[in-house]
Amino acid sequence: MPHTLQSILVLLASAVVVVVLCRVSRLPAILGYLVIGVVVGPHGLRWIPDNETTRFFAEFGIVFLLFSIGLEFSLPQLKSMRRAVFGLGLSQVAITTLVAMAAIWWFQGSWQVGLVLGAAIAMSSTAIASKMLAERNELATPYGRDVMAILLFQDLAVVAFLIIIPSLAHPGKEMMERLGWAALKAAAVLSIILYFGQKPLRAWFQLIANQHSAELSMLNLLLVTLGLASLTSFAGLSLELGAFIAGMMIAETEFRYEVEEHVAPFRDVLLGLFFVTVGMSLDLTVVWAHFGLVVLLLLVPTLGKLLLVAGLARMFGAGRANAIRTGVYVAQAGELALVMLTLANVNEVLDATTTQGGLAALVLSMLSGPLLIQLGDPLVKRFTANDWL
Repeated sequence: MPHTLQSILVLLASAVVVVVLCRVSRLPAILGYLVIGVVVGPHGLRWIPDNETTRFFAEFGIVFLLFSIGLEFSLPQLKSMRRAVFGLGLSQVAITTLVAMAAIWWFQGSWQVGLVLGAAIAMSSTAIASKMLAERNELATPYGRDVMAILLFQDLAVVAFLIIIPSLAHPGKEMMERLGWAALKAAAVLSIILYFGQKPLRAWFQLIANQHSAELSMLNLLLVTLGLASLTSFAGLSLELGAFIAGMMIAETEFRYEVEEHVAPFRDVLLGLFFVTVGMSLDLTVVWAHFGLVVLLLLVPTLGKLLLVAGLARMFGAGRANAIRTGVYVAQAGELALVMLTLANVNEVLDATTTQGGLAALVLSMLSGPLLIQLGDPLVKRFTANDWL
């Protein structure tokens, strides 16, 4: 117990100091948590052990991350933005994943590794992009709407990847059988929960709301979220899928904003712990030994995504300036990529070296994201000097 208390105090003190520095520097708190994990983890100062208890609580952080994504998911919004979401967003994720998968398959000979890394590269940081758009009052601009459409499709795509990744470590025939069963179970569970569960869920939340108890509302929220996550886990799917479904169901009720207010502090603390554990898993000695791989995984995807998204945005009717700005905002890696790499490592789809290189490149990409966005204005003015901005 004293050792556990000491670890908690170290984490709290480190988190407070680093998050304050991130706020002052106008950087996302996610980056601060990653730095904390690297510094105090088993590969740094060794103040915090990387044990089962830490990873157990961190898993709840992933659950509430997917719950929050589902909570922000809106079917009316998806319908109104369907051209950009299923045109621009689908094209970006599909082309990025397939190109990266083909390249890695050509050089390494494993399409499973290529699929995981390609899917991770395709993801962008919703936290960084949306925060920067909001701070710069650019959410209502044409490129702001395109960026949010791409991020919305990425949130949808990650659900499919979370179903696929655990099956990739098995041999050919068994893998196809597992993928088929996973798809059937996912379709069945989604159909049952979304079709039959919406009215009972609304009635249940109305009953809880009538009691006018914040404590009861919070307990009910935990029950619904973890209950649906356990249900999908029991069906042989991931906890994260159930959490996403729970958020998506609540998003269609009138209790969406109340739930969002209740879950925000709890979610942010657990999510911070997840990013700390990601930082703890990063071994800088391994990263340094394969520094060329890290740089390759950093520069090529970032520049490739920027050019790809800018080109796709132009194809879908955006002006040159708006297209480049859209590419700049989604070029960096995202927190969902960290979730996928962690899941692939746990299921032994990726080896330790590839995981370490991928994690290091993702962390560096997220660190450079705000800087790249800040440099976006001079970049746009340089290449679109004659455009009306």
